[in-house]
Amino acid sequence: MIAANTDAQSKISPQNALDMLKEGNTRFLSNQQTEKSLLEEVEGTNAGQYPFACILGCIDSRVPAELVFDTGIGDLFNARVAGNFVNTDILGSMEFACKLAGAKVILVLGHTQCGAVKGACDDAKLGNLTDMLANITPVVADTPYEGDRSSKNLTFVDMVAENNVKATIEKIKSDSAVLQEMESNGDIIIAGAMYDVTSGKVSFMD
Repeated sequence: MIAANTDAQSKISPQNALDMLKEGNTRFLSNQQTEKSLLEEVEGTNAGQYPFACILGCIDSRVPAELVFDTGIGDLFNARVAGNFVNTDILGSMEFACKLAGAKVILVLGHTQCGAVKGACDDAKLGNLTDMLANITPVVADTPYEGDRSSKNLTFVDMVAENNVKATIEKIKSDSAVLQEMESNGDIIIAGAMYDVTSGKVSFMD
């Protein structure tokens, strides 16, 4: 639990917040995570929450944000959907997280070997999954690549996953006047990153 009240949260700048995510992943990679008492954090957050960041990630079970960024209970807002795309519901959740609850950074977190991206590459059809993948298929089409463009080519899959992060960031800015204004005013940073499922490393995009 990094911020215990509004005053502590307000002293974290957007750049501080982004740096804390980077430092947390460095600790994770070196297996030097901070000591935590999760039950104490439960008690410390029972009267309110003061997260410093909002993470939009994939539902992939290999990418638990609190662990890979070495944070605790009450530190992060987590929005998770296969393929880490945005829709109205997620944008509204982000607006709550930043405008009303004080988060200083939005991080769109994609990852390597993404199953949703693989499905979009193969134009998979299955129940509601078909409509869900339609959020990613335009990115597949817009990703230039000569060669195998199927899920069997992990190089292409990872290229699409990275471009999907970038496309999601652009959609956040274009579809949320609230978040666009906050970023323009320097109240938040909207950033992107890729998590490598083979190493645990988060690579942040410029």
